Amino acid sequence: MTLYAGIDCGTQGTKVVIVDSEQGVILGEGSAPHRLISDSNGRREQEANWWIEALISAFQQAVAQAGVDAHTIKALGVSGQQHGFVPLDEQGNVLHSVKLWCDTETAAENAQLLQQLGGVQGSLEKLGLLVATGYTASKILWFKTHHPERWARLHTVLLPHDYLNYWLTGERVAEYGDASGSGLLNVRTRQWDQHTVELIDNSGRLWNALPPLKSAESCIGTLRPEAAAKLGLSPATRVSTGGGDNMMAAIGSGNIASGTVTMSLGTSGTLFAWSAEPVSATSEMIAGFCSSNNGWLPLICTMNVTSATTSIQTLLDEDISGFNALLGQAAPGAGGMEMLPFFNGERVPQLPHARASLHNLDSDNFTRANLCMAVVESATYGLRYGIELFRRQGIEAREIRLTGGGARSARWRQIVADVMGCPVVCLNVKETAALGGAIQAMWATALAETPHQDASALLAQLCQRFVSLDASTRTQPDAARQVQYNALYQRYLQRLQQTYPEVQL
Repeated sequence: MTLYAGIDCGTQGTKVVIVDSEQGVILGEGSAPHRLISDSNGRREQEANWWIEALISAFQQAVAQAGVDAHTIKALGVSGQQHGFVPLDEQGNVLHSVKLWCDTETAAENAQLLQQLGGVQGSLEKLGLLVATGYTASKILWFKTHHPERWARLHTVLLPHDYLNYWLTGERVAEYGDASGSGLLNVRTRQWDQHTVELIDNSGRLWNALPPLKSAESCIGTLRPEAAAKLGLSPATRVSTGGGDNMMAAIGSGNIASGTVTMSLGTSGTLFAWSAEPVSATSEMIAGFCSSNNGWLPLICTMNVTSATTSIQTLLDEDISGFNALLGQAAPGAGGMEMLPFFNGERVPQLPHARASLHNLDSDNFTRANLCMAVVESATYGLRYGIELFRRQGIEAREIRLTGGGARSARWRQIVADVMGCPVVCLNVKETAALGGAIQAMWATALAETPHQDASALLAQLCQRFVSLDASTRTQPDAARQVQYNALYQRYLQRLQQTYPEVQL
């Protein structure tokens, strides 16, 4: 029995899985929550030491559930929430609370940086993606502006998963996938972009603070004795490069070759696909990230999926079961009721100040069932908008792998299949990012021990062994409803443009 661990440090908490590489099964899981520092000015931060505390707790739970000797764990891989900013001094002390992906306090700094880059087109040309407020770059500029005394001590810039790797190994390194969400990396060349860095700071401090970049199949080192002792592991335990949570979820969902799209029906909606080449996106709404298996991972995020359905569920005072029962009573098109589900503004299309709205109501169609159908359909149309952006870039979906809470609804799965015109299926393992970390750790370890293997073929074999699809959830599009939903989607686009003329369809 050869054991590996996968760690996922997300916004809400840290999760750990213990995997037996010989049996191809997860033996144990653990989790621990994170607190959040939040303010009305858009501040969203966490303390880095909270992640360490949660990691130790979740690791102990997973090992106990697995019923194994932790010293037999051979290697581990870390997944982390993207875009955070962890500034370290030379001694490795964290200089400020960690600004997270969802922090918007740095909007003014991002606008300044984007203007200096030459606007949207300049950002796409120089970096291969649009720098956004959530990315790390504007957080660094904010830190320099608001905390000059701490800035003077800056020695290393790390992302959240990089920081966990540092705590584990003492190594200050970055990996291409997660680094591509910093806003400082040219995603086409996989190199830190010195021009962008010097727009933030031309003294050389920031440039020298950027860690060296490692390719995804590498091991970065073994555990520090102190970290090994706290986790109950051997100091000989290897640590792989890890990556951002979306990149690790791609590995954990087997999305490592073209033709597959992973779609999350979570609080927000995420679409990503693998590409062998950089995606020269003509739309700034596609984030052309690097993957954590040495390819690229074009990604689209919408803001209103289960966050929107939960708003309707709460309004109707229904639990999930009641909401799904109502959904099952409504026909496609919700009796003509239309919704724009922008309860939280929207990112794709770019409508940050949009508001949700209902249209085309009458005394017959204004029912609880139609309201449930309208919110599910409109959230799904938002993801169809993203799929169409992918298709314009030549990214086709032969299969959609669904994750997130919404994927548990059989009716919603059918609506996704009909709206997208594509088969959908769920995964047996829900913690895809943590599983991706464990798979990457196996990959890196095998290549370290036997260097001249075909790396891509080896990863494919590992994913085939560990990523399993839930056959009971496989859903094919219905031909008649697909035609119907194509017309309904066009109706949605017309309503969208009537309400927000600035949207380019």
